[in-house]
Amino acid sequence: MSSVASRSSSDDLALPSSPIPVPKTSDTFDSRYATRIMLLLAGIVLVVLYIEGMLTPSLPTIESDFHVDTAQVTLIISAYAVSGVALSPIIGKLGDIYGKRKVMITVMFTYAVAVSVTGFSPNFDFMVGARTIQGVGLTIMPLGMSLMREEFPREMVPRAQGILSAMFGIGFAVSLPLGSWVSQDYGWRWTYHSAVPFVVIMAILVFLLVKESPYRRPDTPVDYLGALFLGLGLTGIVAALSQGESWGWTSALTLSFLALGLIMFVPFALVERKLTARKREPIVDMRLLGERNVAVTNIVLTVAGLGMYLALFSLIYQFEYPTASGGYNAACSSLLHCSFQILTAGIDILPLAAGMTVVALAASFVVSRIGVKPLALAGGLVTALSFILEAYAHTLQTALIVEVIVGAGIGLLNASIINLLILTVDPKDMGQATAMNNVFRNVGGSVGAPIAGSLLATYLLTSGPFAGVYPAHMGFQYAFYVAAAITVAGTVTVVFAQEVLGGRRHPKFAHLPTLPRRGTRATPSSVLPTDPRPEVRP
Repeated sequence: MSSVASRSSSDDLALPSSPIPVPKTSDTFDSRYATRIMLLLAGIVLVVLYIEGMLTPSLPTIESDFHVDTAQVTLIISAYAVSGVALSPIIGKLGDIYGKRKVMITVMFTYAVAVSVTGFSPNFDFMVGARTIQGVGLTIMPLGMSLMREEFPREMVPRAQGILSAMFGIGFAVSLPLGSWVSQDYGWRWTYHSAVPFVVIMAILVFLLVKESPYRRPDTPVDYLGALFLGLGLTGIVAALSQGESWGWTSALTLSFLALGLIMFVPFALVERKLTARKREPIVDMRLLGERNVAVTNIVLTVAGLGMYLALFSLIYQFEYPTASGGYNAACSSLLHCSFQILTAGIDILPLAAGMTVVALAASFVVSRIGVKPLALAGGLVTALSFILEAYAHTLQTALIVEVIVGAGIGLLNASIINLLILTVDPKDMGQATAMNNVFRNVGGSVGAPIAGSLLATYLLTSGPFAGVYPAHMGFQYAFYVAAAITVAGTVTVVFAQEVLGGRRHPKFAHLPTLPRRGTRATPSSVLPTDPRPEVRP
């Protein structure tokens, strides 16, 4: 006991037995530092989304340069997703244990190195390896969201999260047309070369500007065995889902990866159960994932995310395909013309990004008073309805108008639903919670694109000059119908959540502050000094 008592107060914050640090309030938080962190994270979101989005238009050129087929070139996308999903829970847990700043610096510089070398890839195998390391970029946002939750008072978190959600819309809007233009005029390697300075600058800024999180427990042993089994399980499942369309859904390779992934969860469950019985921290706290609001958020973003990706990929295909097949473009007359079509398809997606950005920002200002559940339900239903309208759009002008409504629904759903998780979970477990949410979100996204491809490949034109080559309009319609149904199914689970904001908050959260009305100011007495729930100590 004397050795523990002799430690400094700063070290005591890091010990498992130390009290939880006092959360920030409207009177105690450093507004300049919190705003700086929010702007830095917004910049990181834009850069990461640009780097990942810019690659999609370049895939045909990469396929030609490295003399690989279409099935092989998709490994560039799936390698990133597989490694990112597998690493997310591990990186999130390490952030909770050792501190978000320390782990985020390591992640940012690793990502910067991977991005820097990818543009110089001498062969296809090297590029796939670099992209695998680059997958660590998927873990940046969970760490950033955790940092932001710690620096802003609870009543200001929805606005900060709304701004980040808006950045997703802006990043989505910038990546496709800008990536298409750079790839078309300067080559796919320059899409990477042009991004390197921005990634390096962001990594340096994280090192210089971010303070270490007080929520850390460096004496807690890391569950490396559980992390290994969980990583292998997620790798097998995401690889099968993302490559199933290329490998064949019933091929031995797809089924083997899927079986491997599922089998790995057996030893994972045994290891986690053993650690819990010994009062030690597992890599994933199943009690945390079982908490109602956490489970609802994960389900909504998985299922609704699947529908969104399915519809968005169908929409992008529709912008590129000729009008004879139900698309909105002319048939390619040359390779240059096809590249130009990809550029115009990227531009045609801008209305969706505009709707997403504007509504996400607006939602961040009203969610504290209206509540998460009404806005999330409205966002999901608007998204589903707009998918139905998109199925019946027969002209480019109509599709672009409906696209704004699609973006508005997605922005409303995303900007509101994440507050269920952020405002429910104890800050000391925020890294793990946001990382696992990232896993569920990306698993849903990994399924959406292959389903869209399968539907469009099933319903091909049966007559005309494009018979058997391009999908019929029926294929696009069915894709939007399925996306709408999936989105509704995921969104209705919101009714089972416990409200954390607004006037109808669940009694569990009734004592916590919300955004003060215009002209008033929150007082320290309205904010509890600590989380009232008992701390679960390892």
